[in-house]
Amino acid sequence: METNILEALNALFEPNKRIYWLYIVSSALIALVYLRYFKESARVHLSAKLWLHKSAVLDYKYFVLSFFLKTIFIVPIVFGINEVSIFTYDFLLEQYGFVKVTALSYTQIMTLFTLTLFVVSDFTRYWLHRVMHTIPFLWEFHKVHHSAKVLTPITFYRVHPIENILFGMRYSLSTGVVSGVFIYLFGSMVGVVEILGVNALLFLFLLAGSNLRHSHIKVSYPLGIENIFISPLQHQLHHTTKYFDKNYGGYLALWDKLFGSLQTSKSVLASKEKLRFGVQTKSFQTLSALLFTPFQNIFKGIHYAK
Repeated sequence: METNILEALNALFEPNKRIYWLYIVSSALIALVYLRYFKESARVHLSAKLWLHKSAVLDYKYFVLSFFLKTIFIVPIVFGINEVSIFTYDFLLEQYGFVKVTALSYTQIMTLFTLTLFVVSDFTRYWLHRVMHTIPFLWEFHKVHHSAKVLTPITFYRVHPIENILFGMRYSLSTGVVSGVFIYLFGSMVGVVEILGVNALLFLFLLAGSNLRHSHIKVSYPLGIENIFISPLQHQLHHTTKYFDKNYGGYLALWDKLFGSLQTSKSVLASKEKLRFGVQTKSFQTLSALLFTPFQNIFKGIHYAK
């Protein structure tokens, strides 16, 4: 357990983690500016009632446990990006022969590769996320994430191991295929524009208040921007009992706009409706419930079907 706690704390110093200290600080600064500008009291958002809520405490415990689960069960199962990349390259080479594009400079290729990786990853994330909502079998696992009654940045990690495996495979497939295609076209000139070892676009989005998505601070964007990028409030709406079938996008709202699942924040803010978070919260109040309730529900469904 001590090892898991240390690994959890190490996440504060890893730029590829959502709770990297710099992302936490930037989100806190954005929150302070927002609260001051809209003259909202910070007392509610800093209260023990929120941060020590039973749901939040359960998130903290699950966050520590998740490092053990990832090491033992998830990492050995999820295949690697390199394997997918090599398979994609070999497939293209066998089908179309040797091709190498030389019309672009190294900087142009890096920029194009970085952008393509980000867009393709976000597109595949949107569809897997939406599928996990629409297929009953998968919804039982994704329901774990939606069971949080209060939102803190740590709620991001309230994800069932089965979902983690699926999203890990999605990431390996999308990144591996894009990498294989670019290596086939451009050879060794392929590279990613990075900041602190993270895709530059992803780094900037994480720096721009991503941790506020799992919070009660209603930071929204102007309507035109919310049609392109998911605001923190838009993701908060996704966690409500009313709008949980909206805003599946990770960073881009374009997919929600294109496929009819977009919910902007303007009408919600205008109506001043109270947001209620958590789906079937009573079924997910312990660590064992987060892990085993989905399997129990699926088994019951199969049993009743017979």
